[in-house]
Amino acid sequence: MKEQIRKNFSSDNVVPACPAIMAALMEANADAAPAYGADAWTGRLQDAASELFERRVRIFPVATGTAANALALAATTPPFGAVLCDESAHIVQSECGAPDFYTGGARLVPIPSEDGRMTAEALAYTLDRLPVDDTQQNLPATLSLTQASEWGTVYDPATVADLAARARARGMAVHMDGARLANAIAHLDCTPAEATWKAGVDVLALGATKNGAMAAEAVVFFDPARAEHFARRRKRGGHDWSKQRFLSAQLLAYLRDDLWLHNARQANAMAQRLAGGLFRHPGARLLYETQSNEIFVLLPGPVVTHLRTAGFVFRDWRAPLGLNGTVVRLVTSYHTRIEDVDAFLAVLSAV
Repeated sequence: MKEQIRKNFSSDNVVPACPAIMAALMEANADAAPAYGADAWTGRLQDAASELFERRVRIFPVATGTAANALALAATTPPFGAVLCDESAHIVQSECGAPDFYTGGARLVPIPSEDGRMTAEALAYTLDRLPVDDTQQNLPATLSLTQASEWGTVYDPATVADLAARARARGMAVHMDGARLANAIAHLDCTPAEATWKAGVDVLALGATKNGAMAAEAVVFFDPARAEHFARRRKRGGHDWSKQRFLSAQLLAYLRDDLWLHNARQANAMAQRLAGGLFRHPGARLLYETQSNEIFVLLPGPVVTHLRTAGFVFRDWRAPLGLNGTVVRLVTSYHTRIEDVDAFLAVLSAV
């Protein structure tokens, strides 16, 4: 079983929960505790999140990233509104219409990009096509940015600030899908505040599951006034856990002593090592700069077959327009070791 995990580069969701988070769950399981967020862990989480982001925030634990994104967008987007996002965004590609459902019918407007990062020019062009006074069009209500992007690239804070300013000029809120925010911050070497609210983000879907948690995400409002009625929205949406301490305990352990950044740095470092080996292989073509823990590479079919025959697991990915060949996604995690990467590269170098 351990050998199978070590050869699995299909996702950062496949690895075990990290020991510190499992220990926190066991501690939370030792005795009775008040239900529905009245427990001590959830209370401490509010303070921990506020300290992390350098301002008073409201944080709401949920179990999945889809719930975090969809509920956050429902808080910022009316049913007649539009959510503008990159065409590769998880909310439009991989959430089965959950944002549409939770917002009561808002429209997702995908914006094309070359590498998963929306440009200011593309955003301006899209906004020009959705004038505020045209009541036959959806009202642009929320800008959604994915950090790190679905292609593994990362927005720098200045770019986030530019996009956010353009959205705010139209009266829009700014949402960030931070399923891999830790990997982005580890790459940027900036503070969580600089990557989020200081750059204009209003609400964050903070991910932990891909980076060591068992099942824990959170919705973070940087202006507590925006969180009015969110507890009811979460309840109505079916994501108000009665034993919320088990979500909060995971998130507390995740943030304590910068475990989240330690895990992300390990994942990113292994991705860099893997990308370096792929770059040196004459048959491999890296599609994007490796800035987080995801690598997208074009490989010859026989090479892909050889790697899978050797037991390595990874996913074929949709190729961008104009590319012929097999694009595969390789994902590293906090659990990936140097030996795991080198074993992959040794098999690769043999073909």
